[in-house]
This record gives sequence, C-alpha cells and structure tokens, in this order.
Amino acid sequence: MVFKPQRFHDDIPVAEIDHPSEANLEIAVAKALAITQGLDASELTVVSRGREIVLAGHVASRSEIDRAVDVILSVPGVSKVTVQVASDEAL
Repeated sequence: MVFKPQRFHDDIPVAEIDHPSEANLEIAVAKALAITQGLDASELTVVSRGREIVLAGHVASRSEIDRAVDVILSVPGVSKVTVQVASDEAL
C-alpha cells in the first residue's frame, strides 16, 4: 500500500504559485492597464504566451504605448512584451 500526503481542496498547487496560469497573468495585466492613469486601455487586448504578453489594439499616442509597456513589465510573472499597437500619432 502507498501512502500519499493529504491534500486539501483550498491549497494552491506549488507549480501554480511558481508559474501562474496564462489566464491569471492576462487578468492581472488587464487590471493593471485598466487602472493606469494617463492610458486609455479600452481598445487594447492582452494575450499571454507563457510569461510573454502580446499587447494589441489602438491608442491615441505613442506615449500611451510606452506607458502600457512599463505597466505590463511591472506585473509579477511577465518577462517580455510584444507590442502590436497602432497610435494616432505619425511616426
């Protein structure tokens, strides 16, 4: 007979703590963008590919893109940001 340690339903698995799921990371990034001052995130989408965040959509200015990238990189678990965002400002 094999005895395994007892597990409780409310415990979060260690692997999930060390490596949050992509959905949880997307939610955390989207929340951070939504509450950021000086950034209209209403036309942005966030997709997680592991620890990489793909940011897509449209903003009014290039400074909003820079602000969004800074905010995303400050979210725990994010290691890289790929930007596919258009702005109203000419390059």
